[in-house]
Amino acid sequence: MSNDTSDAFKLFLSSAPAHAQAWLGGVRGLGAASALDPKTSALAYLAVLAAMRLESGIPFHVAQAKAAGATREEVLSAILIGLPAAGNTVIGALPAALEAFDHSSS
Repeated sequence: MSNDTSDAFKLFLSSAPAHAQAWLGGVRGLGAASALDPKTSALAYLAVLAAMRLESGIPFHVAQAKAAGATREEVLSAILIGLPAAGNTVIGALPAALEAFDHSSS
């Protein structure tokens, strides 16, 4: 498990393993069905997390995007792409995203 995994998700995995496995199976299936390449998918997911104010998942998914070849500027752009539709709420994800990018080993 990644150091970037949120404490809440770690608790989910350890406290409800059957639910977690069902959830992860669905996630894997959706990923396999996607026509997007891994980098584009990771960046799109970051945009959704930012728009929905789900900052706890940002560090993990930034590390995934970076491992897939995303640059710092691409991560920043993915977070901010939701500005027209979601408004300035997306800027709340910037600290976690840039901190994770600058300090991840990928």
